[in-house]
Amino acid sequence: MGILNLTPDSFFAASRVAPQADHADLLRRAEAMLQAGAAVLDLGGYSSRPGAEHISEEEEKQRLLPALAAVRRAFPAAFLSVDTFRASVAAAAVAAGADIINDIGGGELDADMFATAGRLQVPYVLMHLRGTPQTMATLTDYPDGLVPELVRYFRDKLAALRAAGVVDVVLDPGFGFAKNAAQNHELLGRLRELQLFGLPVLAGLSRKAMLYRPLGLTPEAALPGTVAVNTMALLNGACLLRVHDVAEAVQTIRLVANTYSSPPSP
Repeated sequence: MGILNLTPDSFFAASRVAPQADHADLLRRAEAMLQAGAAVLDLGGYSSRPGAEHISEEEEKQRLLPALAAVRRAFPAAFLSVDTFRASVAAAAVAAGADIINDIGGGELDADMFATAGRLQVPYVLMHLRGTPQTMATLTDYPDGLVPELVRYFRDKLAALRAAGVVDVVLDPGFGFAKNAAQNHELLGRLRELQLFGLPVLAGLSRKAMLYRPLGLTPEAALPGTVAVNTMALLNGACLLRVHDVAEAVQTIRLVANTYSSPPSP
């Protein structure tokens, strides 16, 4: 899953798509990702980095919808994902050509999201989050442990999604969202435990702070670390990698597949 950020403040500056009337930069990047082997392009107009500025629904739509429509026209066979926690934005994006809803809020940030996904009958990425992008960094206390919390969260949310008529669900444990560095690494090591739901798991680790801050680096220098943790995620059961660097991720996937005809036992 290749990341296309239609935002001016996403944490990795090189991932930000230049706003242009003809969408030339966006289409160039989308084409490069597809040629490199991306299975999905994930477009978002709201930055979810810790402490990101909150923007209105209208501004999010203005950033997202024309760009999404341009990508759909240019690449009619591409599988497109919309990265939003707002039900009305998701509905407008699907009308403009999106195939999947990628909701960082897990339905918590918009009470209409599950019903909207059920009505639209599109696949839905269910992510674990506490709070909002503005508050999540302070909400990292899990008295019963992080993984038990995730299991309960996904159990309850899946029941609600099924009741709303959502059929296809991907689980995203939300690396970096309401989790500190130690918790992120614990989660990476225990990712296979989420397979108890029998659903595909997405890992979004690309260039995140858990990779570069402990090493005294920046997001720009975090590609080697990203390759390393993506390998760990695949070996621990991830089926989909959300990345800034598609070519490197595709190489990682192929090498792991060439080495293991089936994932190794825990």
